[in-house]
Amino acid sequence: MSLILTPQTAEAPAPELAPRERETLRHIAAGRTYLQTARHMGLSKHTVDAYLRRIRAKLDITTTAELTRLAISLGL
Repeated sequence: MSLILTPQTAEAPAPELAPRERETLRHIAAGRTYLQTARHMGLSKHTVDAYLRRIRAKLDITTTAELTRLAISLGL
């Protein structure tokens, strides 16, 4: 089940993402690569990958497009 937050589904619970997960999501949604995101955040690309895997697991998201839609719905 995918969680897509739109104005029509405002009653859906807000995803519980850690601040660094939200920051990572913002960078990826902006079109940055894992390596670019890692460099900007001062992390390894493996840590960025781990953050994104956690986001996907928490929210049952499988594609980058879904991640991007989530970021937009969260105002990131």
